[in-house]
Amino acid sequence: MDQKLVLTPSEERIVQILLADYPASGLGTAGNLAKKAGVSDATVVRLAVKLGFEGFPDLQKRLLSEVEARLHSPLLMMEAKRQDGAVQGIAEAYLHAVSETIDKTIGATPSNTYDKVAKIIMAAKGRVGLVGGRFSRHIAGMLSGYLSQFRPNVHDIGTLSAQSFDILVDYGKRDVLIAFDYRRYQNDVIAFASQAADRGTSVILFTDQWLSPIAEHAEVTIICPLDVPSPYDTLAPAVAQIEALVAQILASLDDATRRRVESLEAVRAYNAVTLDGADIVSSTQPGPKRTKGTTSDA
Repeated sequence: MDQKLVLTPSEERIVQILLADYPASGLGTAGNLAKKAGVSDATVVRLAVKLGFEGFPDLQKRLLSEVEARLHSPLLMMEAKRQDGAVQGIAEAYLHAVSETIDKTIGATPSNTYDKVAKIIMAAKGRVGLVGGRFSRHIAGMLSGYLSQFRPNVHDIGTLSAQSFDILVDYGKRDVLIAFDYRRYQNDVIAFASQAADRGTSVILFTDQWLSPIAEHAEVTIICPLDVPSPYDTLAPAVAQIEALVAQILASLDDATRRRVESLEAVRAYNAVTLDGADIVSSTQPGPKRTKGTTSDA
């Protein structure tokens, strides 16, 4: 016959905190949970063991698996977040929700974190690699495009494959890996980032408030809320964060970086990569159009 579980008053307070905001209250650190309950960190760990887990991290894994099963699947979230009534105004309501989420993002990460990340990236003596999941890898690609203008050896790793892990042989203490990983956290991204960290690489993590497991290996973690009335989390706050990081880098450009940007613009101008002012004016004027580098048939 199973013995009845007996909890101490301190352990009961922890359980009350957990149940009051289940499961989110158990997804932070053991220290945060202990502070909310007014107990020691050791008491939180002892409770986790008493409940049959190997420790607090093991308890969190169970909580995350429940969240995954109940909320993270888009199929289930389609039903949970289904909008009742007319479909008119849904898009506008969604945009308002995204705007509110971006507002919450401002306080999710201390402002000096962006300065710290900017310095790590720009001071790296080796390569700067960027990796992300199914959707977040596109944000990684955007940031890669920005960073390539400011410094050499920036590499967008793209979609991870078995061959991608071979890149790790060249990663070490001189390098930086920027990882994007939001719920549902991706096993290959977690594995790549953790192995890079094991090789001494500085890992910068962009993630949500539930924290990707990569947070255990990250030197700096930048957090943003993602929840909106949609089966799919919004990545708009994440895009805003990388643009904020770029703004931070631009605010402290040194002479070498300025020369690089100027040289890049010169290369673009030479190859007519974009329309300049004269091109725009001429394209709006009536008459035969001329293509740069060719003569008119007239």
